[in-house]
Amino acid sequence: MRMTLSPFLSRFFMFTAALTAALSLTGCGYNNFQQLDEQVKAGWSEVLNQYQRRADLIPNIVASVKGEASFEQDTLTKVIEARAKATSIQATPELVNDPAAFEKFQQAQGELTGALSRLMVVSEQYPNLKANAAFQDLRVQLEGTENRITVARNRYIKTVADYNVLARSFPSNLTAMVFGYKVKPSFTVQNEAQISVPPTVSFDKPASASK
Repeated sequence: MRMTLSPFLSRFFMFTAALTAALSLTGCGYNNFQQLDEQVKAGWSEVLNQYQRRADLIPNIVASVKGEASFEQDTLTKVIEARAKATSIQATPELVNDPAAFEKFQQAQGELTGALSRLMVVSEQYPNLKANAAFQDLRVQLEGTENRITVARNRYIKTVADYNVLARSFPSNLTAMVFGYKVKPSFTVQNEAQISVPPTVSFDKPASASK
């Protein structure tokens, strides 16, 4: 004779099983993965917003510099090319899970940072640019944007570090394996400290004579 559970007991056992599963997921870091993954996405979006802000400033900076006769065309060309390369990379949310694509993206942004830094240093040699109010305003905007990029990058690095520690630590690493939570790439280039420093845009000192 088959025994059947009453509807009340069936619901009780289902509730107990669901509660046990929920507690197990909480204890193994599942919820922490959800929280940190969302923070990584939000941090990455802010990094992209600041990089886009910088990219939007560059055409106006280039237009201002082009008005200066005899300005170093090689320096200007490198900025234009670096911007084109950086903006050609489609920075999708999935990029943060692809180490090779992430490295390519950060390399392009690093090259643009270097090209802009060189442009600002060279511009110090031109008195007309120093006296150009529009150019000086763009210079200030660029400096502020570079500072915001540094802040956004540092926050992203910290969030990714927290996520990766969770993905590597026991027992949460078991949860990572079961649900496919892989270690995420971060800004880890050889010259990270230099890239994180805003370009020198002060007009207080003359530029070096060496090129």
